[in-house]
Amino acid sequence: MSEDTRSELYAELAAVGPYGVRPGHALITMVEPHPGHEYAYNRWYEDDHYYAGAMAMPWMYAGRRWVATRDLQLLRHPEKSAVAQPVTTGCYLSTYWITAGRHADHMRWTVGINKRLNHDARVYRDRTHVFTAFQDHRTTVYRDGAAGPRDFHALDHPYAGLVLQVIDAESAEQRAALLDWLRTRHLPKRLAGSPTALVTVFRPVPLPGDRMTYVRQVEGTDTRLTLLWFLEEDPRECWERHFAGQSAAVEETGLGRVELVAPFIPTVPGTDRYVDQLR
Repeated sequence: MSEDTRSELYAELAAVGPYGVRPGHALITMVEPHPGHEYAYNRWYEDDHYYAGAMAMPWMYAGRRWVATRDLQLLRHPEKSAVAQPVTTGCYLSTYWITAGRHADHMRWTVGINKRLNHDARVYRDRTHVFTAFQDHRTTVYRDGAAGPRDFHALDHPYAGLVLQVIDAESAEQRAALLDWLRTRHLPKRLAGSPTALVTVFRPVPLPGDRMTYVRQVEGTDTRLTLLWFLEEDPRECWERHFAGQSAAVEETGLGRVELVAPFIPTVPGTDRYVDQLR
């Protein structure tokens, strides 16, 4: 293997372009390991892919893995979901922040490195991508205003749980109205007095044409919103009070249909904790 890493280009690249800390973009990926491959998949992702296939890449500056044990999977709704069929599918979720303005730069690298990882047999095949998309940040709503961690801290702060919510509008125009309603009315009301410290809202963007073939093209790039609710307590402890009615509250407005509300808890890096509770 050549030792040429073109190091002379690194200083040149670092001197240009955005380099803020705000999460302008995200990679949100929900994956289902095939039955019988749960332990092997977890070890591959923890020991290799989380780093080589994500955190080692330029402009991807924060990441966190989450898991849905069987009891958490059974809390999901709606039963008929356009995201996951059946709705319990997808027991691992990974979330990553990408520096604002660096999505295109990051994508050039990620396509290249994933081709290399495939060539070197460092991609685990016995898994299904249920919901994988790069996304653009649209807004963040905080429960406590200026107090507490910001959205760029969210993947490093020790939150006790995460809820993934996916909402589809009928059109791009309706999605704009939905986003405004979420930002100004719905989310501030839902967060007040709740265990949710903040909610980040994203919209998906298309994957490049030269993406890996096992990752399907993103749906709903003109109509979908993805919400991440960061919880200060285990989602099982607050589900009925704060999340059981999420679908009805959104759909009563006529602005969109909730296609998934799914709770997760953080994995414990370097361990197989929770793997025996997935089925």
